[in-house]
Amino acid sequence: MSVPEPPPPDGVLTGPSDSQEAGEPAPGLSDASPDEGLIEDFPAEDRAVEHLVGGLLSHYLPDLQRSKRALQELTQNQVVLLDTLEQEISKFKECHSMLDINALFTEAKHYHAKLVNIRKEMLLLHEKTSKLKKRALKLQQKRQREELEREQQREKEFEREKQLTAKPAKRT
Repeated sequence: MSVPEPPPPDGVLTGPSDSQEAGEPAPGLSDASPDEGLIEDFPAEDRAVEHLVGGLLSHYLPDLQRSKRALQELTQNQVVLLDTLEQEISKFKECHSMLDINALFTEAKHYHAKLVNIRKEMLLLHEKTSKLKKRALKLQQKRQREELEREQQREKEFEREKQLTAKPAKRT
């Protein structure tokens, strides 16, 4: 009875690949014979094969099952870690946006203070212009009174000179 040849394990090349040029040896294979490395058919009894397979399974299966459980647990832990990482990233983005908002509020406070200062300056300038207008009005009124007084003074002087001037006497 012959045992079928097992498929090659992953990563092991059994022949030249399509990407290799003809005539180049495949890595890992010897140049001596193309048949070298192939498992030859040999007669064996079914019972012996079953015992060998059972022995191999009993020897490697518990370790493989433990490894499988460990890998499943690691995969599950990795999923949990990825979820946690995504949550932390979203928190970080939220904090970063809060910093941007805080910067905007700080800038708004700065401009508000500038507006308050401008308003104070405008009120102060308004008060000064009001005082200057009042003063200008008073000065104008004072100047008009002085001109009126001077005009009245000239008229009085003119009248006085008129009275002082000699008048010809009337002959009667």
